[in-house]
Amino acid sequence: MFTGIIQEAGSVVSVPAGRLVIAASQVLEGMQPGGSIAVNGACQTVTDFDDKCFSVEVMPETLKRTNLGLLRTGDRVNLERPLALGGEVGGHLVQGHVDDTGRIASVAREGEAVLMKFEASPEVMRFIVLRGFIAVDGVSLTVVDKDTTSFRVSIVGYTRQHTTLVDKKIGDTVNLEADIIGKYVAEFNKAQSSGITADFLQEHGFPVN
Repeated sequence: MFTGIIQEAGSVVSVPAGRLVIAASQVLEGMQPGGSIAVNGACQTVTDFDDKCFSVEVMPETLKRTNLGLLRTGDRVNLERPLALGGEVGGHLVQGHVDDTGRIASVAREGEAVLMKFEASPEVMRFIVLRGFIAVDGVSLTVVDKDTTSFRVSIVGYTRQHTTLVDKKIGDTVNLEADIIGKYVAEFNKAQSSGITADFLQEHGFPVN
């Protein structure tokens, strides 16, 4: 589990087949082989590391569902270590399970902030709510506007300067993960509409408060 508060922006050192080697500093502290790390919001398993970089294996499903397959040597990536039990949740609860990719449709300044508009698939848009959370390349952001095919977020200067969002331009592909609470609500509503009720669950041995 992650929070969407990026710890540092690392740099891709090399892209061997099915792997990524990423240079970093802060996230290396306390790192363990087999540990988890979010790379552009996608939870990956550390396979090797030294005092300058670490490696992860990237599964074919991850390559299909995220923008990790588009990375090249020198590209910057957002990095976050997992949330420790009892740690501060500064953003929102992020699983590191990317739902889909989206595309940057527009970038506009609004005072000291920047408004970014993202086009997204129906799979993602069904979970988008105003003032709700969304993780964009692993960055926890708040939705300020939406329509049927896109949403906008307002990004403060600090967030842009300390993540790869400062590098992004119109047309770029980003990883999107919708808020887990929205997913649970959607599944609950689906179950309710299919005839599963509290009485049904109780009858079949499930505890219902």
